[in-house]
Amino acid sequence: MQGDMGWGSLTVLALAASGANALLRFSCSQLVVERLDPLVNPGLAPSPHLHQIVGGNAFNTTMDPSTPPPSLATCTTCTFADDFSNYWTAVLYFRSRNGSYIRVPQKPNVGFEQARGGMTIYYIPYIGSTKSSVTAFKPGFRMLIGSQSSRTREETSRFRQLTYTCLQNMLTRTGETLDMPKKPCPAGIMSNVRFPTCWDGKNLDSPDHMSHIAYPSSGTFESYGPCPSTHPVKIPQLFYEVIWDTTRFNSKDLWPEDGSQPFVWSQGDKTGFGNHGDYVFGWKDDALQKAMDSNCDRCPQLKSQSIAQGNQCTRPVQVHEQIDGWLDAIPGLTPGLEDQM
Repeated sequence: MQGDMGWGSLTVLALAASGANALLRFSCSQLVVERLDPLVNPGLAPSPHLHQIVGGNAFNTTMDPSTPPPSLATCTTCTFADDFSNYWTAVLYFRSRNGSYIRVPQKPNVGFEQARGGMTIYYIPYIGSTKSSVTAFKPGFRMLIGSQSSRTREETSRFRQLTYTCLQNMLTRTGETLDMPKKPCPAGIMSNVRFPTCWDGKNLDSPDHMSHIAYPSSGTFESYGPCPSTHPVKIPQLFYEVIWDTTRFNSKDLWPEDGSQPFVWSQGDKTGFGNHGDYVFGWKDDALQKAMDSNCDRCPQLKSQSIAQGNQCTRPVQVHEQIDGWLDAIPGLTPGLEDQM
């Protein structure tokens, strides 16, 4: 598995640089950081744990599948201006030796240095020279990958490709691991979230937000694995890269005296195995399908905006609480019980 994961990440970076493949790689700046999750906890404000959200400003406590984001959003933080989708993950905190916490900031990826934190988004219809048609996501489509409650390698390995890269420099794309890096990373930690690439062709969602999608029946997307008969429709590989600027915490004098790693996901996960990502589709009209069909890398036919324009897209915070500065506990968690979720 490790070989497949490393090869896939290295490949998409090379393809992005060469423009040799039908591949969308773009920046989405941070929209808001707060305790909302319209997928897992619709209508609940605050939700149990903190998320960082990028994309369209229609993100809300509840997002009705019958009302697609493009009909409600007025802007997006993404560089493709027709993409009003929302992409979100948990938030990373650093735990000091005295038990207090501080939020780890995000930093932009290579080529998107002017972005305001956020993440890099990939949509990949195929790898290498073997072209195959994919069906773009439909209005109302949404999905989740990973489990906030996973705490063991066995639990998280069923998701295949939720990993971390200990960045030796900003171009490092090898050495992915399932668990959180156990030593200081010179250029930060990149969390990688790859979604399944097969769909049942019928359901836009499912009760667990995962049953309507599936990984290839054998191999991986990068190794041309076939879709299972239960999920025969090929969909694009959706892939998030989030870079956490852990460099200010690299001194071993700041790490726990027992040598364990000090980073904790906002749901209270110290292992890193609870890495997960959420997605609500929101491309306008058939823009994404056209991009997937056209074998383009930057897709000039798509409406785009500058990163500076994306940085200006905002949405008022709905859950008002302290999430920055030194805290006695991660928002939503009880002090001393950071692994309760």
